[in-house]
Amino acid sequence: MKRTQSISHVRWDLALRYRLIETIAWWEGRLTTGHLIQSFGISRQQASKDINTYLAEHAPKNLTYDRQLKGYKPTRQFQPLFMDGSAGAYLHLLAQNRDRAPHIEGLALAYAHTEVLEVPDRSIRPDVLRPILRACREGLRLETEYVSLANPTVEIRVMAPHTLIYTGMRWHVRAYCEKNRGYRDFVLSRFRGEPDLIDESGHTREGDEAWNAPVQVILEPDARLSREQQAIIETDFGMRDGQLLIDTRGALVRYVLQRYGIDPNTVQANAMAQQLQVGNLPALKGWLYA
Repeated sequence: MKRTQSISHVRWDLALRYRLIETIAWWEGRLTTGHLIQSFGISRQQASKDINTYLAEHAPKNLTYDRQLKGYKPTRQFQPLFMDGSAGAYLHLLAQNRDRAPHIEGLALAYAHTEVLEVPDRSIRPDVLRPILRACREGLRLETEYVSLANPTVEIRVMAPHTLIYTGMRWHVRAYCEKNRGYRDFVLSRFRGEPDLIDESGHTREGDEAWNAPVQVILEPDARLSREQQAIIETDFGMRDGQLLIDTRGALVRYVLQRYGIDPNTVQANAMAQQLQVGNLPALKGWLYA
């Protein structure tokens, strides 16, 4: 308990440096002051102080200095305090640091054997995003030009945005649309012109029923697979008792299914291509077809 309390009072910038200390030591097996210097642009003296403070005040049994390696290595008693020790967290770090990793000792070696597929640029203009962000923060209405596949001709929309949504492939903004008299998702790359801020809106995030509705999506291996094949899928997705439970919002259910490559309207003929099925599809239909 004492250790948890001390962590909660660590400044955020120090916590970031401590997290890198643990990440490099645990995954790369060798930590030096150079990692902190290259990552945060601090002096060697400050980097050395950070490592010593980490050991003295938080985790004295996590690292030991190895003269042969000329750096710190994790001990057998290593217990991460500032990082998520999962493999997924480390792989996410590599993905997020695509541009910086080649210049960071340790990460550079790992990144030399890593390839990340980039999501295509959706051409979101700053002069579109800035007023939308302000409208979200301040609860404002805005007037904008917008196109869609259903209405490819530019039309004027008045909306009250409340939240940006990233689906893994593109950005949307969740907003109350005065034309539709309801909350909708708008693709940021389909805004035209520069949105004009108007005034305060009475249609806030609190009034968005689909956004505020907690929903659980249940994914299972395709029932047509053999038991041995299903066991592989269960391990791939970290399922428990043959199910992956995903807590989300009613407004986001269709995006969750898209992320897992599931089309609720189509069942692929090849079970090995399908791999997953929705275990509670009837309960989700109200959110998919609303």
